[in-house]
Amino acid sequence: MTNSDTKSLSAQDCLVALMIAVSASDENIRTAELVKIQSAVNMLPVFADYDIDRIKHMSQTVFDLFEQEDGLDALFGLIRDSLPERLFETAYALACDVAAADGTLAEPELRLLEEIRYELNIDRLHAAAIERGARARHVV
Repeated sequence: MTNSDTKSLSAQDCLVALMIAVSASDENIRTAELVKIQSAVNMLPVFADYDIDRIKHMSQTVFDLFEQEDGLDALFGLIRDSLPERLFETAYALACDVAAADGTLAEPELRLLEEIRYELNIDRLHAAAIERGARARHVV
């Protein structure tokens, strides 16, 4: 990834990258998770002007970072640099929705959600409400 790639991340790129990271965290990207990412990008107002073709680029960026020893730290550095604070809770909500999409939460997903909560400084009470909402939307 070149410097121009990292400097050109939009807020929407950051949201997509976090969703992909959660999906890939357990090394098993499920169809339900991919469908959740696609539908979020297609339906949510925050993605109204987002070029859907960027999803592939962001996926590759996340996969490349995950192959590096400090890749998760690098991902969070990109997020901190490019995601406005007003979208921190949105990012966490999207990450929770992707994690819950397949009906199971694997340990790596739970650890990554905890790390996202910490990195984005999501208030514990707000996090609990967001998590409960995701569970309610994805109950089988």
